[in-house]
Amino acid sequence: MQLMTAEILCYLVALKNMKRWVKMIRLIGGLCLVTLLGIAYVSYLCHNSLCLAPERSNLSPRYSVISSSSSSRSEILSSPTSMVKLIGGFPSKVNIESVAFEDAYDMGFDITSRDVIVFLHIQKTGGTTFGRHLVRDLNLENPCNCPRKRKRCDCFRPNTVNEQWLFSRYSTGWKCGLHADWTELTDCVEGALDEYEGSSRKRRYFFITVLRDPIHRYLSEFRHVQRGATWKSARHWCGGQEFTSLPHCYKGSNWTGVELDEFMNCSYNLAHNRQTRMLADLTLAGCYTGYNTTADQLERDRILLQSAKQNLASMAYFGLTEEQATSQYIFERTFHLDFANPFDQANATLSAQAIAELTPAQIERVRQLNSLDNELLEFARHLLQERFKMLKRRDPHFRRNWFRVIHPHKSERTTETH
Repeated sequence: MQLMTAEILCYLVALKNMKRWVKMIRLIGGLCLVTLLGIAYVSYLCHNSLCLAPERSNLSPRYSVISSSSSSRSEILSSPTSMVKLIGGFPSKVNIESVAFEDAYDMGFDITSRDVIVFLHIQKTGGTTFGRHLVRDLNLENPCNCPRKRKRCDCFRPNTVNEQWLFSRYSTGWKCGLHADWTELTDCVEGALDEYEGSSRKRRYFFITVLRDPIHRYLSEFRHVQRGATWKSARHWCGGQEFTSLPHCYKGSNWTGVELDEFMNCSYNLAHNRQTRMLADLTLAGCYTGYNTTADQLERDRILLQSAKQNLASMAYFGLTEEQATSQYIFERTFHLDFANPFDQANATLSAQAIAELTPAQIERVRQLNSLDNELLEFARHLLQERFKMLKRRDPHFRRNWFRVIHPHKSERTTETH
């Protein structure tokens, strides 16, 4: 009898414990269900709002590019690197150290160590002239060696025979593809230099570029294409793969003789908003998948524009074609290097002539096709002026340095005596 009573008690205790476990399991299951529903709801909101962080927020880095910038700098001079990837995007596996503007100014550019200037050359922005300045006009103890009848120069570090301090068209050539963009360069540059130099090592990269008024740049590209340019050999590398099936706007070998209306009407013409596309992290928007289609175009444009602004702000330097003197001064004070010859400000260009020949409707159409570039340029102008003001405040010899930029063949003393 006692044995039976003990068995009954054990059974009742076990039953009670089982009920507790069932309640706990139900509670845990309920919490999991609520969590899953919450994730699904947030995912739905993010898909529709893109979950974009503010343009100048200072969040943890999204890019694999490591920025050496300080988190304490002012809003406009900061190096924001946060971005949420658009659904359907591609993974970025870049892992390089990129030096931002203020850090470049504070630390300087060490040509004898592991620092490399990387020039992101956007078509028809004046990059060819600027690129020549880099290899021919910098006042260096060991200037680039530019043999006659050869386009490229050898810009080797002092006391080395193959270590390049400049990655550009006129030094290394198009190692990462013809007119490689930000996505291509950040993914390629370190491997390309390792292969060129025959050894693997970490470097500090100082990314630089030049921007131009979008209407002038677009019309200049149109004229260039009209004369036969194609840039067919551009790689369009993104997300670990090359997009070789991008459609052409023309049949045959080139688009020689194209009229402006036909040029504008090609929806997949890469000339549209070219500066924004070339400065953005394209992996955020699915690379070239569905490029310039109507599906999710507003979302894609918004992401690319914000990414382009962030990447521009995180670069060590950028200049504006329309602001040559200011651009030269900023470069010289940022890198603590001087140019022997000044940047020329060209006032009359082929693009200006082309604008004079357009109807108001055509000008408005060009403006619409480059609306992202227009907004990017306004951001760039403001940022350029902020950098100029900051450098001016910190420059104890501003008057002398500025005068040398705007009047390179005159002495300040001579001017003051007359």
